Amino acid sequence: MVDTSKLTTEAVLTALRQVKDPELHQDLVSLGMIKDLSVEDGRVKFQVELTTPACPLKATIQRDCERVLRALPGVREVAIEFGARVRGTKVGAGEVDLLPTVKNVILIASGKGGVGKSTVAVNIAAALAKHGAATGLLDADIYGPSIPIMLGVEEKPGTVTVGGVNKMTPVLAHGIPLMSIGFFVDPGQPIVWRGPMLGKALTQFMQDVHWGDLDYLVVDLPPGTGDVQITFSQQLKVSGAVLVTTPQKVALADVVRGKAMFDKVRIPVLGVVENMSYFICDGCNKRHFIFDEGGGERAATTLGVDFLGEVPLLPQIREHSDAGVPTVLRSPESPAAEAFLAIASKLAVKLALSNARSEGGIRIVA
Repeated sequence: MVDTSKLTTEAVLTALRQVKDPELHQDLVSLGMIKDLSVEDGRVKFQVELTTPACPLKATIQRDCERVLRALPGVREVAIEFGARVRGTKVGAGEVDLLPTVKNVILIASGKGGVGKSTVAVNIAAALAKHGAATGLLDADIYGPSIPIMLGVEEKPGTVTVGGVNKMTPVLAHGIPLMSIGFFVDPGQPIVWRGPMLGKALTQFMQDVHWGDLDYLVVDLPPGTGDVQITFSQQLKVSGAVLVTTPQKVALADVVRGKAMFDKVRIPVLGVVENMSYFICDGCNKRHFIFDEGGGERAATTLGVDFLGEVPLLPQIREHSDAGVPTVLRSPESPAAEAFLAIASKLAVKLALSNARSEGGIRIVA
């Protein structure tokens, strides 16, 4: 018969101090990640509060917790649940945070058009939501708003009164709140605006939209280094930017310019995503590097930023976009979906690490 008399809460916490978060490199107890601990008749039950629901090392944490606890005398059963509390990581020149209920704002950018930036933005947002994070999507590509089509949305935003002020409500697309200028103009109507009009529209999408409480807001920027990027740097506190490229030299040269632009406006670059990296042939099942190989990773290394991952060139990605369903949701087992999910996890972990560093470590919770 197992003697459970010496199994105490203190003994359990002491054991759990041996388990470190694989990314933050501090023990779970000091990080305040152990919640709702109960010890009764040899049964140990608690919740691990992760820094992001997209944590890719959840299984490692669970295995390490079970290992140290089952080594304790008197333990008969270990029950571990997982939760998450995303912390905010926003910096910027804006004196007022126009999105106070959004914890992290991720800009998806490219130095040139045609690299699949919007596809990456849509699938990163869908991947973060699939991981369990409250995620919104802002289509800030004023001249070429394509995201409503890529998400199959035809309805218009509504309105709601918040604190006596009328605000727009985003359209829900696959559970993701979405706002786009495409909701307010006819599909065949060109948007011929100068910089001040662009800035005003973007400010409204931030200030006059009831986004609600979000862990992440993914922003699809227009290509290039123009007025929209300047507006965001001047008026919005953001977490950082992701640069999307393809492997060939002409696209990579624009990555360098994009990085220089974000450096100039003091927005951190979170990393580089290489889209259309390779094509998998149906007949031979081999990778064919149509647009060169490894260019995105080389550019990331040269620029001193993280390489977040590569996305294959697959006809299904285009088909899914035309059908209004992100690849991450339409074909979750595909190589492209796996790539987007991994990229989203890396982004979420990077933001959690950034927050921990900015606070000098996550505060200890007694």
